[in-house]
Amino acid sequence: MAKRSYPLSKVYGILEPGPVVLMTTAHKGKANVMPLSWHTMMEFEPPLVGCVVSGNDFSFKALTATRQCVLNVPTAELAAQVVGCGNTHGDQVDKFEAFGLTPVKAECIEAPLIAQCYANLACRVVDTRLMNRYNFFVLEVFKAWLDPACKTPQTLHHRGRGVFMVAGEVMRLPSKMK
Repeated sequence: MAKRSYPLSKVYGILEPGPVVLMTTAHKGKANVMPLSWHTMMEFEPPLVGCVVSGNDFSFKALTATRQCVLNVPTAELAAQVVGCGNTHGDQVDKFEAFGLTPVKAECIEAPLIAQCYANLACRVVDTRLMNRYNFFVLEVFKAWLDPACKTPQTLHHRGRGVFMVAGEVMRLPSKMK
């Protein structure tokens, strides 16, 4: 099997960590939506999620100020909205209105949930030690909601440069994990 050299700038698409999420934040009365694909699970209980949010993003300012957000997990049906949110700036556009997303108030957090997403994870920032160097936040999920009608969600996975995969076939294998 012959292999060829691969550009380092494209490695992200090989190691893509999980489904694209729509991070919602709220600060000073303004809610925002930002697609986020640079995230990873770090712990089971309490659930910890590490994520990178660019310092140039409108959401970065809200996340650092409020230390809270919601990770909303869309399915493939929302692909156009996900891309639209990623191609606009929250300081210039109301992304909920522009892309037909429904904000839902949660009692436990200022940032809204997105009604159309099959899962919503309310998070608080618990560690910022790598924020100044890498824009890396550690989030603790403290409340989660799931749409029970969505049995096999087809989530979006970003491969880079506008290319996405959709989660496919489900396999069940023996596991000793609880």
